[in-house]
Amino acid sequence: MSDQRETLGSRLGFLLLSAGCAIGLGNVWRFPYITGKYGGAAFVLIYIVFLIILGLPVMITEFAVGRASRKSMSVAFKELEPAGTKWHWYGKFAVVGNYLLMMFYTVVAGWFLKYFFEMISGKFVGMDSGKIAECFGATVGNPTSLIIWMLVVIIIGMTCCFLGLQKGVENVTKFMMCALL
Repeated sequence: MSDQRETLGSRLGFLLLSAGCAIGLGNVWRFPYITGKYGGAAFVLIYIVFLIILGLPVMITEFAVGRASRKSMSVAFKELEPAGTKWHWYGKFAVVGNYLLMMFYTVVAGWFLKYFFEMISGKFVGMDSGKIAECFGATVGNPTSLIIWMLVVIIIGMTCCFLGLQKGVENVTKFMMCALL
């Protein structure tokens, strides 16, 4: 087995993948709701300021650690830490953080997928917002449905990863980010 790691095939792929990770479900799903509820433009301005103050340095640091180590976050800090320091603990936090995020993302993406298929099937035609909210409550109250749709999302994600960085993750990201626009 070779030590050569697969890389992204293009700068566009990198930019779209980075944007996709930065945007996330919270910004697509919750951001418009919070913006409308708490003051629109003022909220967006404050959000952008804090995103620059907090998000930009974290993103640059993550890129620097990844580029310098060429390893996953779970071992990157071991590779780069000065002797006698405890930076490798942050690699463990990164792994735990990924698991916690995926617990959220796979369930919510399952909701999205379920509602996408219900929408294209015409289930919501003629329903008012109260009836659609009842459908959502029924979905959240049905653990079997939640698990099935979560597993569908996990299988889709694993398939993308199995195809590799360029053929799987990069191609899917290019398609999905263009569809988002």
